[in-house]
Amino acid sequence: MPRAPSETSRAALVFSHANGFPAGTYRHLLTALDQRFDVSHVDRFGHDPRYPVTRGWPGLVRQLLDHVEALPQGTRPWLVGHSLGGYLSVLAAAKLGSRVSGVVLLDSPLIEGRGAIAIRWGRRLGLDRYLMPLEQTARRRSQWPDVDAVHAHFADKPAFARWHADVLRDYASHGTVAVDTGRRLHFDPAEELRIYRSLPTRTVAAAARACGAPIAFVGGSHSREVRHIGLAATRRVVGRRLAMVEGGHLFPMERPEDTVAAILAAIDGMEQDVQPATRAAG
Repeated sequence: MPRAPSETSRAALVFSHANGFPAGTYRHLLTALDQRFDVSHVDRFGHDPRYPVTRGWPGLVRQLLDHVEALPQGTRPWLVGHSLGGYLSVLAAAKLGSRVSGVVLLDSPLIEGRGAIAIRWGRRLGLDRYLMPLEQTARRRSQWPDVDAVHAHFADKPAFARWHADVLRDYASHGTVAVDTGRRLHFDPAEELRIYRSLPTRTVAAAARACGAPIAFVGGSHSREVRHIGLAATRRVVGRRLAMVEGGHLFPMERPEDTVAAILAAIDGMEQDVQPATRAAG
């Protein structure tokens, strides 16, 4: 939930997580950002029946909007989102207008043109499994006897071997919850699958173009998602506000410190761009 206003009136930052990874997974990154911002987040998108997962994600966008609108009056947060969270941040920012300071997309390349067509036809022909990790999600193990078993399970997976040690421990602890039989994934794989299969293919790029707030993009240097979707549509919106961090699509989990540095640099750059325009208008 949003925190109370700080005594130092620090700027607010609302972080939105990637599909399948609840906000607790990013504890290491968010703790670092909290040194400068009043950080808040939605714990899990897609699990509250008030905000159902449907095509185009209107319920998930409303969940983020309700979170932002519950912040103290007059707050103009920075919206920072990873993957799913980046797309939701853009869609929310387009509706919030001047109530947002800016948006930072973490490996959320804007989908347009051939990429959008590929996803739409992939759904119709059952080929979307080649564009998104649908089969891995459907087969994912979801229960373990204890946190140590969770950690051991994921530490043995090649994709998780690149994760920062603290982030992997946080995922084992905060990415699962206690149940009678031990630990269970906090993010239901069935909801994760629904989110993938209802990905918007037209509205995000349009929202980004209509967004009144500045937008920056930080991508993974080896991101499969960036490779498949491309950055043409993203570059048309963000211009020179584009940076890369070493790593794949999950680079915030692999290199949290570098990710924090990239987020701060992106926000600093947007603030510098806005200030001269503000002075000129005055």
